[in-house]
Amino acid sequence: MAILKHISKDRVLQITVVIALISLFFARPHIQDINFSTLFSLLAMMTVIQIFEYLHILDFWAYRLTTRSNNAQQLTRLFLILAFISAMFLTNDMTVLTLVPLYLKVAKRYDLPEVVPVTLIGMTANIGSALTPFGNPHNIFLLSHYDVPIPTFFKWSIPLAVCGILMVGIFSLLIRRKEVPAVMVYDIKIQKRPTLLAGCVVLLVFLSVFKIIPSWISAIAAVALALGLDRHIMAKVDYALILTFVGFFIIVSNLGQIQPLVALLSLLEHSKLSVYLSSLGVSQLISNVPSTILLARFTHHAIALFFGSNIGGLGTFVASMANLLLFKQYTHYGTRKRSTYLTGFFSLNIIGLIVLGSLGWGLINLLD
Repeated sequence: MAILKHISKDRVLQITVVIALISLFFARPHIQDINFSTLFSLLAMMTVIQIFEYLHILDFWAYRLTTRSNNAQQLTRLFLILAFISAMFLTNDMTVLTLVPLYLKVAKRYDLPEVVPVTLIGMTANIGSALTPFGNPHNIFLLSHYDVPIPTFFKWSIPLAVCGILMVGIFSLLIRRKEVPAVMVYDIKIQKRPTLLAGCVVLLVFLSVFKIIPSWISAIAAVALALGLDRHIMAKVDYALILTFVGFFIIVSNLGQIQPLVALLSLLEHSKLSVYLSSLGVSQLISNVPSTILLARFTHHAIALFFGSNIGGLGTFVASMANLLLFKQYTHYGTRKRSTYLTGFFSLNIIGLIVLGSLGWGLINLLD
């Protein structure tokens, strides 16, 4: 009952269900349009995230990093490094949910800057999650939908990630070098055997994303480990996200049968530039995940959609789910005025979108 109650409260899922129901008045979804491989991969990934949370692995490294900081700028950069690395494997959403409260607790205790560091943690999480297939759910979808070879994926993602982290590094210069007193390290103990088993499951998830093994095998392994460690872990899995993807597939399947819309989107998605710009723009309105699933149906320009959807996570609060979670975390733990945060977030993200968006188009032409 608690799981159903939590799922029913998810606003994104609620909106998706409403749109999916409306779309049923125009068409009926085709079963082949539901990408079950993506759904199994998401279940495995969401379960692994909760296993890592249960084992306190990210908390362990976060607290260790805070002990190595002498000033606010250095502390922020260490958090950005951790955000980048963790987002590669644990998604941008999980990274934001874990690191932002931790940073804000330290910032509140020592009166450190909040707005710029928190915004940069969110931007870095979006950039880091673009580096790997499993960092962003829509990257898993793109790999499956276009059958993109893994070497090709990293040929796209590595230059994007390098440009993104350099940009965020420059933005971090805005943070004043206020001294940070020694931060007490909590006694967080890592359980070696469960952590090793979790690492093995992560390897299976990687193999399934790389299409070496079926995705349902990694999902079964992840669920089995979670139940073996603590059955309550499965109660915390983000089933709403998985159901939201089911809703996305239904919506896109139905929209794809409305001929006037198909004709319009087919006309708009005829070139790399139009795909890239429409992906950037639509992401700002409906988030980069549903925009990717929608536009993928009407274009074969995978590289343009990859860059557009991943860079499109920067910008507005709805451009990425991580951005909304960032705002929620700040309103709960932050001490500065909400308007101050909104101004700082929007300013840095729009600049980042313009800068990285320009570089992204250059990379598309260079790499394709």
